[in-house]
Amino acid sequence: MSSALTDLFPYPIVQAPMAGGVSVPRLAAAVSEAGGLGFLAAGYKTADGMYQDIKQLRGLTSRPFGVNLFLPQPETADPAAVDVYAHQLAGEAAWYETELGDPDCGRDDGYDTKLAVLLDNPVPVVSFHFGVPSREVVDSLHRVGTFALVTATTAEEARAVEQSGADAVITQGVEAGGHQGTHRDNPETGGSTGLLSLVAQVREAVSLPIVAAGGIMRGGQIAAVLAAGASAAQLGTAFLATPESGAHDLHKQALTNPLFVRTELTRAFSGRPARALVNRFLREHGRYAPAAYPEVHHLTSPVRKAAAKTGDAQGMALWAGQGHRMARELPAGQLVEVLTAELADAGTALSGLSGYATGGGAR
Repeated sequence: MSSALTDLFPYPIVQAPMAGGVSVPRLAAAVSEAGGLGFLAAGYKTADGMYQDIKQLRGLTSRPFGVNLFLPQPETADPAAVDVYAHQLAGEAAWYETELGDPDCGRDDGYDTKLAVLLDNPVPVVSFHFGVPSREVVDSLHRVGTFALVTATTAEEARAVEQSGADAVITQGVEAGGHQGTHRDNPETGGSTGLLSLVAQVREAVSLPIVAAGGIMRGGQIAAVLAAGASAAQLGTAFLATPESGAHDLHKQALTNPLFVRTELTRAFSGRPARALVNRFLREHGRYAPAAYPEVHHLTSPVRKAAAKTGDAQGMALWAGQGHRMARELPAGQLVEVLTAELADAGTALSGLSGYATGGGAR
């Protein structure tokens, strides 16, 4: 990775931007203060809400941080399929004594307005999810001194990221929790490759620095992706359980609760593939959910909020990566320290094995 970018954070640890109120300023500040790169998630927020988060974060730390944006989505959903799914979810709304949301209440997530705020009030790093920003957008960020990172789930997508002029590609493996950052919501074209294989493929496809994301919970795994060719690792679920995280307590507890034994990619909550802990809602509705983002997200939002308010984890979107059972309830800054120590230990172990590669192994 370019020295200018790596100089922003001493340790190769990036805290993933988790939308929906998880990646709050206190979490990003704690990670950045500890030597990682903290991130705010602007997804599902208003432009003013994003600005207020940035203002609050700057009051908590002088260290560099990033902000994540969702790209506007094309109109590809079948309205009839959304209506059918809404009919199926009517019982959920009645059970939680709420109404279903309006599936047509917006699909661009305020992208242009948020981008304008970030150009007027530059931050060190901006990352993008669900697509590739235009070359003009990337150039405009560069002019105000902001680095641009873009998520990719295939080598083909990584090539598109490189063509945009971005500074690095966030290579997201299928193990990752939350939404897959595929550029197009096509089940046949992405989001199905494991992280180590994907890092190797992207390393050979582009010359961009790689930030590896997907299921990473330990320093040894960070060492593995660095050895595979990444410059840094992005961790989400690992930070979700920290006290600074804005995740609901039920969500944090579910990560290691034996009631939730596995994760699954599902469209049940948002209409786009996202990895979550398997609960009742996912089991009952996942197979019927249409490819319709953000329509389904808007539709189910009141139900998910009502379930959280009543303390029912079985109706919530419990986003989590495949390594969720390895979550540690440590303060975020301490977690960065532990991960860094584990990374150092893994590096020492790898150095000890170097003799075998040169024929100098144990006799």
